[in-house]
Amino acid sequence: MLSFVFRRFLTAIPTLFVVVTLSFFLMRVAPGGPFDLEQPLEAKIMENLQKAYGLDRPLWEQYLRYLGNLVRGDLGPSFYIRDFSVAEILMQGLPVSITLGSLAILIALLFGTVFGTIAGLKQNTPTDYAVVGFATAGVTIPNFVVAPLFQIIFGLTLAWLPVGGWNDGAIRNVILPVIVLALPQIAVVARMTRASMIEALRSDHIRTLRSLGLGTRVIVLHALRGAILPVVSYLGPTAAALLTGSVVVETIFGLPGIGRYFVEGALNRDYTLVMGTVVVVAIFVLFFNMIVDILYALLDPRVRYD
Repeated sequence: MLSFVFRRFLTAIPTLFVVVTLSFFLMRVAPGGPFDLEQPLEAKIMENLQKAYGLDRPLWEQYLRYLGNLVRGDLGPSFYIRDFSVAEILMQGLPVSITLGSLAILIALLFGTVFGTIAGLKQNTPTDYAVVGFATAGVTIPNFVVAPLFQIIFGLTLAWLPVGGWNDGAIRNVILPVIVLALPQIAVVARMTRASMIEALRSDHIRTLRSLGLGTRVIVLHALRGAILPVVSYLGPTAAALLTGSVVVETIFGLPGIGRYFVEGALNRDYTLVMGTVVVVAIFVLFFNMIVDILYALLDPRVRYD
């Protein structure tokens, strides 16, 4: 297992290099620049700004300089949020995104697995149809529709919860964005668990357990161990996306997570802020994919990593 982790770490380095390279040059291809305003700056001021941030140098030199700084852990200064480095901005936003994402993942796993298991055990019954209907609605209705709807109902009409803001992570401010983040994931996990559970209950080893007279609880636990594998695979990139911030949810609820900073950086051509966000997301994706592979080996005895 240790050799597998070491190999995955080595393969992650070139993958991260490709992601950084593509992102760097794609950002430069986009029209406009970080200092392009509605009222253009004077030529001398623009020249000084370009020189101060190294944007007057050839593109290949900017690229090599960025790679050198990245190796040292320096993500550079933000072009738009003045007097702050990208690392400082991400360190402020990442705890917010991780808090929301972690809670959303836990809720999605808990409710999605329970609903999917119940639907799989009661296939083609009203309970199964209700779960499938909820899951279909949860997948098809996007966050940018659900979030304002919840704000109107629970924030403005009923006045139970605030419609936005972080307020140092107060529970009242966290409830709505976490629910909005979790709902589509609950739907997906429920659908995947249901389908896998139905297949697992029809497998030969489950028939053998039933023939031995084992109880329903033991049979369900054995079936769930195999049925959870597709969910584990799905949660790899999903966990990375949720933990590094949801662009839509953080923007609608006015939360200072890195998803919101990513939007602001992209709109204002803040090259370093966008690049820093891309690097963080890429690292999370690579890390959680490795975690998924390790969990596969723990859950399925047939999987071995030499």
